[in-house]
Amino acid sequence: MTTSAPRRILVIGSGAREHAIARRLARCEGVEALWVAPGNGGTERPFAGARVPIGRAALAPKAPEIVAFCRQFAVDFVIVGPEAPLVLGLADELSAAGLVVFGPSRAAARLEASKAFLKGFAARHRIPTAAFDVVTTFDDAARVIRERGAPIVVKADGLCAGKGVVVATSEAEALDAARAMLVDGVFGDAGRTVILEACLTGVEVSLLALSDGERFVVLPPARDHKRAYDGDRGPNTGGMGVIAPVAELDPALLARVEREILRPTIDGMRAEGAPFRGVLFAGLMLTADGPMLLEHNVRFGDPECEALMELWEGDVARALHAAATGALQPELVRFSDRHACVVVIAAAGYPSAPRAGDPIGGLDAAEAMPGVSVLHAGTALRDGVSITAGGRVLAIAGVGDTPREARERAYAAVDHVAIDGAFHRRDIGLIDPAKRG
Repeated sequence: MTTSAPRRILVIGSGAREHAIARRLARCEGVEALWVAPGNGGTERPFAGARVPIGRAALAPKAPEIVAFCRQFAVDFVIVGPEAPLVLGLADELSAAGLVVFGPSRAAARLEASKAFLKGFAARHRIPTAAFDVVTTFDDAARVIRERGAPIVVKADGLCAGKGVVVATSEAEALDAARAMLVDGVFGDAGRTVILEACLTGVEVSLLALSDGERFVVLPPARDHKRAYDGDRGPNTGGMGVIAPVAELDPALLARVEREILRPTIDGMRAEGAPFRGVLFAGLMLTADGPMLLEHNVRFGDPECEALMELWEGDVARALHAAATGALQPELVRFSDRHACVVVIAAAGYPSAPRAGDPIGGLDAAEAMPGVSVLHAGTALRDGVSITAGGRVLAIAGVGDTPREARERAYAAVDHVAIDGAFHRRDIGLIDPAKRG
């Protein structure tokens, strides 16, 4: 089976994930032009080491606008980064217009769009996951919480930008979370259905796999750090940093995850008429009883993606295109044996009310550090100066021969960046995974 190489690529999204993907694609042989839409302040700047022209297309993720752009500029491959447009069916609409798209269909994206769907799917296909109840009223939620006791996990069913999960350590905390979702409507329609889960203990790992709907290839395992502050304290965020690879998922355990979680998911979605093409994210808890599925996402995790793109040695453009066209081959997916550490710098007030408009200093000095990539997330350009324009502002990636070297390089670059009121964690990669949280 031979695979073709895309030449003119459009990446949809505006975060550090899309910046990382675009930077990696820019180094792929055969790629001659690349755009990011709507992009950010980093995608408007020249990429270090880029071989191809980079453009920022100020497009909203709406199919008619994207289709018109692709036809005008002869785009032959579209990569959809964020979950929201996938859940709304963007990949279906672009595919119907004749474009090759990396990202699952709306039907396949239900794995992330609805936690209730995921739990039912896991039950149907005997995928190990926490015991759960699905409720739609506060009275039912209160009954389950009192029956199960604490700790208990309270999850809004739909997309909540990483804020719809509460690990409640007391019944009162669980009741407050359920009331906020079901009565106060803090997450709108996304919280009209709530999943109440048994609280699992163990080591948490992120494992991603490329899939063409039938075959899949796993990527190096990673560990995200969700809490805002050192010591895994503070509110949950979209992710404050990540390390990859991690040692806890040894070959025997990885084979078990493939057999018990990944293969049943890929086969199950195909059997249910929604073949999964794209990148499947499995959030895992490695418990004393074996690996358990916490969640599936239907796109590259952020910040996991930033670490993985730093370690990917194969032709990323060809590999993603092969997954999108049903022609995935294991030899297309190659990674170095090095290590990556990514540290997120967040704006003042994140995650509840991030401040925008602050100038960002020290970017050139940080980018010049050896083994470092500065990936933009919530940034914009104002009169040629980078400013904050979102909660997670930058993701600083360090790569080294050892975890320690990767971490030291990342933090050396972080220390060059100056943003009024911004903050970051100093312990990415240092927390004992068996004693987290």
